[in-house]
Amino acid sequence: MIDSVKPLSSEALLQVLSLSEDATAIYTSEDLRIQFANDGMIAIWGKDRSVIGKTFEEAIPEIKGQPFTALLQNVWRTGETYTAKDTPANLVVNGKLQTSYFDFTYRAILDEQGQTYCLLHTAKDVTESLKHRIAIAENTKREQHMNEELAAMVEELAAANEEMAATNEELSATNDELIDTRDTLRRSLDAVKESEARFQNLVREATTGIIVLNGDNADILIVNNAYARLIGRRVEDLLHQSLFSIIPEAEPAFRPLIDGVRTSGEPVYLYEHPYFVYADGEKIEGYLNLVYQPYREYGEEVTGVMVLCQDVTSQVDGKLRLAQAEERARLATAAAKLGTYDFNFKTQEVITSPRFDEIMGFNAPQKHEAYLGVVHPDDLDLRARAYQKAFKTGHLHYTARIIHGDEIRWIHAEGTIYYDSQHQPERMLGTMQDVTGQQLQQQQKDDFISIASHELKTPVTSLKAALQLIDKLKDNPNNAMLPKLIMQARKSVERVGILIEDLLNVGRLQQGEMHLQKSEFIVSQLLNACCNPISIAGKYKIQIQGDLELQVEADEHRIDQVVTNLLNNAVKYAPDSELITVVISRENGFAKVAVTDYGPGIPEAKLAHLFDRYYRAEPSGHHVSGLGLGLYISSEIIHRHGGELSVTSEVGKGSTFYFTLPL
Repeated sequence: MIDSVKPLSSEALLQVLSLSEDATAIYTSEDLRIQFANDGMIAIWGKDRSVIGKTFEEAIPEIKGQPFTALLQNVWRTGETYTAKDTPANLVVNGKLQTSYFDFTYRAILDEQGQTYCLLHTAKDVTESLKHRIAIAENTKREQHMNEELAAMVEELAAANEEMAATNEELSATNDELIDTRDTLRRSLDAVKESEARFQNLVREATTGIIVLNGDNADILIVNNAYARLIGRRVEDLLHQSLFSIIPEAEPAFRPLIDGVRTSGEPVYLYEHPYFVYADGEKIEGYLNLVYQPYREYGEEVTGVMVLCQDVTSQVDGKLRLAQAEERARLATAAAKLGTYDFNFKTQEVITSPRFDEIMGFNAPQKHEAYLGVVHPDDLDLRARAYQKAFKTGHLHYTARIIHGDEIRWIHAEGTIYYDSQHQPERMLGTMQDVTGQQLQQQQKDDFISIASHELKTPVTSLKAALQLIDKLKDNPNNAMLPKLIMQARKSVERVGILIEDLLNVGRLQQGEMHLQKSEFIVSQLLNACCNPISIAGKYKIQIQGDLELQVEADEHRIDQVVTNLLNNAVKYAPDSELITVVISRENGFAKVAVTDYGPGIPEAKLAHLFDRYYRAEPSGHHVSGLGLGLYISSEIIHRHGGELSVTSEVGKGSTFYFTLPL
C-alpha cells in the first residue's frame, strides 16, 4: 500500500518559491502587504529584505503614481489574473531612478469560498531582451533595404538575360534580322556591363565594409575600400587572394562562422564583436557589427559568403569609458562619503542618494520642504544668500548647521546650476558632505589656542612680576622677600616648561617620533619616587599597596610621566581628598597600577572624552590649569607599550585611573 503524499507546509512552499529563477512575491492583504519576496524580486525592486512586512508602496515609494498598485488591488477584488509584457516601470536601483521593462503576472489565490486570501506576483526583467529585439529589428530593416537594392540589381540582370535570350532566339530564327539582333545583343551587353558597374560602384563606395568570399579557401571575389581599411590593406592587395592567407590571425575566430553559413545557407548576425589583425607589424583591433549572408551565383547553391562589416569601435569605447567614468565617480563619491542630489527648480522635485538622506537625518527620500526644514533657523539667511550668489555665478557652496535628531551637525553643500534656453535656472546637481568632525576639530584648535594662551600668560605674568621685584631688590640681598620671589620665579619657569613639554610630546606623537627606551625596574620604586614630592608637601597622604616586588620592562621615564600626571590630576581635581591610594597588581599576564582619589568623581557623560586631545573635565566651582593634553599623552604612551589606560568613577565617591603593562 502506498502511503498518502504529505502536503507541503506553508514554510516549505515559501522555501520552494525562494529557489525559483523567476522573481516572485506574495501579498496577503488588500493594502498589498508583502509576505514573501525571493532574491530575484528583491533585486528587481533595488531594495533589501527589510521590505518584508511592509505594504507595496511603503517598500517601493517610487511606485506611487504608476499603475501597478491599482492593478494589484483590482486583481485582489475581482480574483481575475492580470498578465502584461514589455511593461515599463520606474524604480530606484543603486540610488538611481531608472526605467526597466518587465513581463509580469498578478494572480489571485482564492479560498474555498472564492475569496482572495493572497496575491502571487511573478516577474521577469526583459529590458535587455527588449533592447536586443529593437536592435535586431533596426538591423533587419537596414538589411531589408540593402537586400531590396540587391534584388533590384538582380532583377536588372535577369531582365538583361531575358533580353539576351530573346535576341538569341531571334538570331537563330532568321538570318535576315542578323544585323538588328547583333545591335540588340550589343545593347543588352552594355546594359549588363552598366548594371554590373553600378553594382561594383555601389559596393566600392559603400561606407560599410563589404567582402565576398568564394569556396573552401575563402577566396576574395569582391572587396571594397571600407573593408580594406578595417584590416589595414589596399583593395588591389586583396582581390583574388585567400582571406586567411592575408590575415591568418583572424582565422580561428571567423573561419567557423564562414563555413557555418556556407553549410547551412542561413545568415548570421553579430553585434559589437571584437576583432584584431596585424598590418605591417602593428595590431589593429576594435569592434564590429557583422552580417554573414550566403552568396549564390547560380540557382540555389551557396557558392560563397558575403560579409558586411560596420565599425562600432568608437561607440563601444564610448560606452566603456562612460561606464568607467560612472564607476570612478561612484567610488570617489563613496570614498569621500558624499551625498548627491538633483534638484528641479521648476517642479521643486529633488532626487537624492541614500548617503544624502543619511546626512540630513532621514531614512528615505523626502520632499524638498522636509530637507529645508532641518536647516538651523539661524543659518537660513546664510543659505538664502548662497543661493542668490549661485544664481549669478552658476555655482553653489555654503556651510551651515542642521538639526539632526537631538544634536546639531554641520554640512557643506556644493552644486552646479543648469539653465534652460531662456537662461532661467532649470536644475542643480550637487553634493552634500557632513563636516561636523572638521568643524569640531577647528573649534578644538581655537579652544586650544585660547587655553594655551591663557595658561602660558599666567606663569609668564607671574615670572615677569617676580623678576621686576627682584630687580628692585637686587641692591638689598638680605631682603626676606628675595627667596620667595626666586621660588615664585622658579615655579613659573617650571610651569612654562611643563606646558612646553606637553606640546612637544603631542608633536612627537603625531609625527611618530616618540621612541621607547625600555629597561627593567620595580614598579613600587618608581611609584615612591613619583609620590615623594606630593607627600613632602604634607597635605596629601599617598598609600602604595599590593605587589611591591612586581618588576616590568618598560620606558621608565615615560611611565614616570604617566604616574606623575595621574597623581597631579588626583590633587587638582580632588583637592579635598587628602588620601590617594595606589595599588599594584598582576592580572592575566599584565602589571596593573591603579590610582584612586576620594573626591567629587566624574560625571558619566564626560568619561568617554577624558582621553581626547585638548579635553579638560573642569570640576564644578573652580578652574584648573592645563592644556587638556596630559591624559591624551599618557594614553598614547601606555598604548605604545601594548597596555591600556582607563578610568572608573562614581559621582560623590571618587575616581580610579588605572593602566596596564605587559609582563
